[in-house]
Amino acid sequence: MQSFRAHIGGVASSPLVRAFIAFGSAEAATRIVRLMSLLIIARLVTPEIFGAAALALSLFELVRVLTNVGIGQRLVIASDEDLPALCETAYRLFWAVCLTTAAVQLSVAAILAAFFSLHEPAAMLAILSLVYVIMPPGLVQIFLTIRANRMGAVARITSAQNIADSLLTVMLVVVWPTAWAIVLPKLLTAPVWTILARRTSAWAPSGIVLAPASEFRTYGIAILGTEILTAVRLHGDKLVVGALLGQEMLGIYYFAFNAGLGLTQSFVAACNLIVFPHFAKAAAKDSLKEYRKAFAIGLAFIGPVCLAQALLAPIYVPIVFGDNWTVAAPYVALLSCAALPLYAGSLVGAKLRTVGLPQHETIMTGCATAAAMIGLTVGAQSGLIGVCIGFASGLAIVFVPIAAASLTSEKFSFSAKTIARG
Repeated sequence: MQSFRAHIGGVASSPLVRAFIAFGSAEAATRIVRLMSLLIIARLVTPEIFGAAALALSLFELVRVLTNVGIGQRLVIASDEDLPALCETAYRLFWAVCLTTAAVQLSVAAILAAFFSLHEPAAMLAILSLVYVIMPPGLVQIFLTIRANRMGAVARITSAQNIADSLLTVMLVVVWPTAWAIVLPKLLTAPVWTILARRTSAWAPSGIVLAPASEFRTYGIAILGTEILTAVRLHGDKLVVGALLGQEMLGIYYFAFNAGLGLTQSFVAACNLIVFPHFAKAAAKDSLKEYRKAFAIGLAFIGPVCLAQALLAPIYVPIVFGDNWTVAAPYVALLSCAALPLYAGSLVGAKLRTVGLPQHETIMTGCATAAAMIGLTVGAQSGLIGVCIGFASGLAIVFVPIAAASLTSEKFSFSAKTIARG
């Protein structure tokens, strides 16, 4: 009995489990607030308003992926000797990338207004470009926090911004029930993240000798490719649904996505963030063991949530969100299931990044994106049910077999030598 208790205590006290608990707790608090806010918003706005906001926010998320060019990941795996110079270069690269992304988003907004007469979404997109001016002062600090495995601090920052976003959205929707009330909080809460991120680390630019920008090239190209494909998969679906089924159906799908897959999607993304620095410090001889352990721990968190969402959606959707959204219950249930293959892909991606093979993650993500979008498009011929089934099935066809193989393969090892080559 004592040995069993010691084993349980050892597992519970491991850094990996503490990181999952920190993110799980923060995510739970965030989702409670978001569910309450969605409850209020759903009763005050129409599917058409949701559709307009979905268009602007989906384009924003698609453009924002251009900021994910692997700069922070390079800091996480850097040696202590190289870190100061790399931080200086990273700070300048973050500013260059963010300002370039802002210019791209303004160009997209101009195209929407000039060629498609979508003036309101174009204006929203232009306003949201200011987010990229707010981000850079806190980016080096947040990745240094990740490098130090202080994932509890990262979780609290993310949760604080998301909760502020939800509360502000409710306040605006109550007094101003328009698409703007859903979009503007993304900009207004951006300073919350930056201020809190800067407080996690004492680092500040000092003007010391810079590392060459080529130090960031290997991870930059592959991770940018992966992030672009991920964004296309997770946000481009809204554009396809809107084009094939109309704005009202898009509004219902957007609601179902947020009430179903949206509840677990943030945790899936956090899993990659949690295990990447953990794997980077794992000994080569324990690589497969650590990977299996991480996979099992994460699945123990996310599995029951997905199952409960899928089975209980017909009950809680009309009760929580109102009878007007009863029609969305089956879509919520189906999209909840898509979180499981996404989780599997996230863990495999972290493994590939750690062993210096981010380009393999890009290939895997490209296959999954193609399968999901093809499944979604084919399924749209049968309406939203077909869309949800096609999307989830496309993800499962690619991610599940690869994840199953990765759990039994000794091919990849998390060696310092391999990481250094990356």
